[in-house]
Amino acid sequence: MQLFLLTALTMISFAANSVLARLALAENDMSAGDYSLVRLAFGAAMLVVLSQGRNALRFSQVLKSGGTWASSVALLVYVVGFSFAYLALDTGMGALILFACVQATMIGWGLIKGNRPSMLEWLGIIIAFSAFVYLVSPGLEAPNPLGTVLMVAAGIAWGIYSLRGAGSTNALADTAGNFLRATLVMIPLAVGLSAWQSGSLNAIASQDYTLFGFAMAAISGAVTSGLGYALWYRCLPQLSTTRAAIVQLSVPAIATLGGIIFAGEDATLRLLLCSALILGGIAIAISARQKSA
Repeated sequence: MQLFLLTALTMISFAANSVLARLALAENDMSAGDYSLVRLAFGAAMLVVLSQGRNALRFSQVLKSGGTWASSVALLVYVVGFSFAYLALDTGMGALILFACVQATMIGWGLIKGNRPSMLEWLGIIIAFSAFVYLVSPGLEAPNPLGTVLMVAAGIAWGIYSLRGAGSTNALADTAGNFLRATLVMIPLAVGLSAWQSGSLNAIASQDYTLFGFAMAAISGAVTSGLGYALWYRCLPQLSTTRAAIVQLSVPAIATLGGIIFAGEDATLRLLLCSALILGGIAIAISARQKSA
């Protein structure tokens, strides 16, 4: 029961990242660049404290003890792409695109490494990919093209980040180091993005931000990212690979529900149908892969 509750809380935290971003960015309560910076900074602060304890202020030690610059760049691309995508995408749509691309990246890497899918795996992959193509294809209910491209980039980056972290022996310390590095790079990047937005993108993003927008970014960084990742690392040793993958299928569904409740969004028939097909196809592929291992 304890494992179930902790895992459920973790999935809610992951989904909440989408809800919080949409709440802060949809009404221009914060620019996407500033949102990314605050989220990374508060996430880094929480993770550094959790991993270093009394040595939390020794940032040089954090950088030496965990993480890599390559993983930090992947994390940065994910966070920035995620934030800018939610200027245009609804909560559930963004979470579904993100999750589908994360899984596609990880499955694709397996193919490159020589893993040959079974017929059942191919069936799941084809179902999920076909539904994804239909979801993002032009139409009255299709997601914003630029927002889709940005979220696809975020999903690929998060997939790369996850693959790079698979062999970590100290996941909490590595994540703290990666967040801290990404924050250091994000500081000048956020200044540049704000200047660019104020000059050419006033129609979709504001350089100013409200206390509400700042609070959403801070909560996303410290709580649903920092504590959420810490909870996930506690659950992972007790979950099989299949269970760990399948429980994440719940994230887009939770995010969609959160968007409906907190952001007043509508769940279209197209989104619901594609969600079922994409998540079902991925579940088939993951389950088949585990059975053949």
